[in-house]
Order: sequence, then structure tokens, then C-alpha cells
Amino acid sequence: MKKILLLLLMFFFWCCSDTDQAQQDQPSNRPSIPIGEAEIFNLNDLPSITMEFKLEQWNKILTNYDLNPANDKKVVSRFIFSNNGRNIVLDSVGFRLKGNTSRRRPEGYTGQLHNPQNPDWHHSHFGLDFSKYIDAQRFKGLDKLNLKWAKDDASYVREIYCYDLFNRFGCWMAPKASYCRLTIKVEGDATPAYFGVYAMIENIDEVYIAKKQSQWGNGVGFLWKGGWSGSNNANFVSTASIGVEDVNINPALSVYYAYDLKTRQDELPAAKTELLQFIADLNSKTGTVFQNWIEQKMDVPLFLRTYAVNVVVGMWDDYWVNGNNFYFYFAPNGKAYFIPYDYDNTLGTSQIIANAGTQNPLSWGNMTQRPLITKILAIPQYQTMYKNYIRELTSITNNYFHSIRSLPRIQAWQNRIAPYIANDTGEDMLIEDRPASWGNQPNYRLTSGNSSGGSNGPANFFTSRSSSIPW
Repeated sequence: MKKILLLLLMFFFWCCSDTDQAQQDQPSNRPSIPIGEAEIFNLNDLPSITMEFKLEQWNKILTNYDLNPANDKKVVSRFIFSNNGRNIVLDSVGFRLKGNTSRRRPEGYTGQLHNPQNPDWHHSHFGLDFSKYIDAQRFKGLDKLNLKWAKDDASYVREIYCYDLFNRFGCWMAPKASYCRLTIKVEGDATPAYFGVYAMIENIDEVYIAKKQSQWGNGVGFLWKGGWSGSNNANFVSTASIGVEDVNINPALSVYYAYDLKTRQDELPAAKTELLQFIADLNSKTGTVFQNWIEQKMDVPLFLRTYAVNVVVGMWDDYWVNGNNFYFYFAPNGKAYFIPYDYDNTLGTSQIIANAGTQNPLSWGNMTQRPLITKILAIPQYQTMYKNYIRELTSITNNYFHSIRSLPRIQAWQNRIAPYIANDTGEDMLIEDRPASWGNQPNYRLTSGNSSGGSNGPANFFTSRSSSIPW
């Protein structure tokens, strides 16, 4: 601990200007951030969002959850964004619950409607759709925005840190994220409910795609979300579960797919044909034929840059380990792009693999059923590239992952949000330096600890991860 603090003092002036340094560290091909978007995803600000509901609309959220907790049905709300003395107000915004295993009822229990006298609020993930009821309505150029509570992350930084690192490291297809303070006001309540500090995360959709056309070509290609459906996952081997999900109020009528088409959904046959051909070629081609093909079909350096971040931050609920939590986009320029997604269970919150802080980056996950990564890393020049990216990320001289670089950012964010953590749900009321309780490595810390990888008392995840790299 003393060594970490000493190094922190030595590098304080290097790290205090994060925004300028991050811009300097970006590869030159990274697209510029639109002005409106930069105003939202700014980690130097802590704006507030207020969602206002008619009583019947809020009760509809609760009753729909009771009918099917996984439903994606939206209700009408009013949106107020306040920052630096300015307000933006949008009427008729779509509002829904989000999350898979993390989805919760935001008030009370099954069968209960809103209780204005003694409400029982619960943290939940929410999704906002600005154009659901008013065509082409946008918020600072965004069509949708995701609001996530710090589920299983008492530090309040894991997901924010990871998306920030992706963008620092030039992974321009990664979503952007920052903080906000969330308030919910239901018609007739004497006072609104303050839900505390939430993460605002860019939604991956057609508007997201359009903003990056300079990188992957004009128009909208086929975008797939990869995950689990029953016993099937998006491993790029199995093709048993491909389609367009339909999550109904009636669970019996809902359908789910491991590969879920998100754009041009009325063209499913063509989209499926493209995906099936990609999977067939990925698995059948070998040697120089495979190398030539994958270089034509993907931006391989960008993919490896992305996966280096993924493995360094300890993302185990991913494609390589779990066949989960990513988007895959077939762009008009003829290439396919891997888009990282859902990074709350990282930085020492470890599961499925034995220890996310010490696992070898070359054997991160399944070595036989994940050809998208394993076949590329079997090519010597690409394995070398991947290793170099990890060296670059963990080097003390770069403003990326090294503990000396990471700790000031984390502490600055925590200092900014700390006065606003206490909230009306009574949940997640403290910032604490620990991983999720259900993880298999309880000793990891972010702002303290040794470099033992969790084997000898509290261990700093950043120093443990960096020291575990075997090259």
C-alpha cells in the first residue's frame, strides 16, 4: 500500500489532466465525438435526470413486470436533463425496464400498485427511447439511452472505468458512458424519489451505427446481439438459435435467440444467410486461406485491441469465456465489427474462470468453441500484436490500465459522486472497495491492496493483473 501511495504522488501531475492525456493517447483514426454527445458523456460533470410519470403509466410498469419480468414494453414519461444550470425537457419519452438476471421491480412486490404514502423503491436498470412516441425526437443526437444502477459494484466505477478505457485505447466502436443523478416523480406524490447515482450508457442501435459511418461505410448493415438462449450461446460455432427476439407480456409467447437481429429486422432471411456464411467460413477455412479471409472480413487489429482491453479488465462474462455480451455488426464496407457490451462484472469481480486477475491472456476462455478469437490468435503475427497491445495497456508510461494511471481517475470519479450516493431506495448507500459478494475472488481491491492476485490478503486488481502478464 505504501508503495502504491508513493508512486501515486510521483505521477500525480501526469494523471491530473485526464481529458487532455486521453485525447493525446488516441490513435489518429478514432472518429471525433459529436458536440452533443460530448456534452452528455463527460466524466467531469454530474448532471441530473428526472423522469416524470402519470400514475397510470407508472402502475403499468409494475403490472407489466408482474405479467412477465422480462418484458420490453414501454410506457410514456417526461424527461428532464439538467446540467450546469441548463435544462432540456422532452415529452412523451419511452421508458422501460432493462437487464437479464439483474432486472427488478422498481417499486414494491408482486401485485402491489404505487404507494404514494409509503413507497418501497428498488434500484433497477432503465432504458429510454426518445423517438418511441414522437418520430425523430432526439436527445443531443441520441435516439436511446440506458441508465444502469451499480448492481454488485460497491465501488460505483467498474463499468464506467471499462468504457472509458476502451475509448482511451482507440476502440472507437465501444459505447460511451458517464454518470448522472436520477430522480423519479410519479403523479400525485408529495416529493419525487431520488434514486441516486446511475451510469448513463450509449445505446447500440441504428443511430449509433449512423454516427460511425465514416469508419464502416454509409448505410445500415445487419447488427446482431450475441448472448444466451436456453442451452445455446453465440459462440460462432452453433447456428441453432438465430432470429428476431419478441419479448411478450405473455411469457409463453416470448421467443429468444442466441443471435438476435437488431437492425433491418424485416430482412431476417438475408441477414441470417450472411451470418451463416460467416460462421461456416470462420470454422472451415484454415492456414493462409483463413488468414487472407479474416483480414478481408474484419479489422483484425481493432478486434485484437478491443480484446486486449477485455481481458486486461477481467471481463469473464464475454464471448471467449461465456459466449455472451457483445454485438456483431456486418457493415456496408464489407467488414464485420465486434462491439463490447456490459462491463459491470469486471476489475476483480470474478466468476466462471478461476481468477480474472491472474488468468493467462492467451488462454482466457474456451479454447475449442470460440473460433473468432482462438483462430486469430493462432496466427503468429496476430498473437504478437495482441501481446503488444496488452503490454501497451499495462505499461506505466501510458495513461491506460496501470495502477498509477487508474487510481487517480477512479478516486476523482468517486470523490465527485460521493455526496450524491445516499438515495431513497435505501440500497447501495456507500462507496466501498470490494468486488461482488457472489464472486470467487473476494480479496480484490481497486484503490488499495498488494500484488498477490488475491492469494495473500487484499490484492490490488491493477497491480495483480499487470504483474501476472507472462511476457
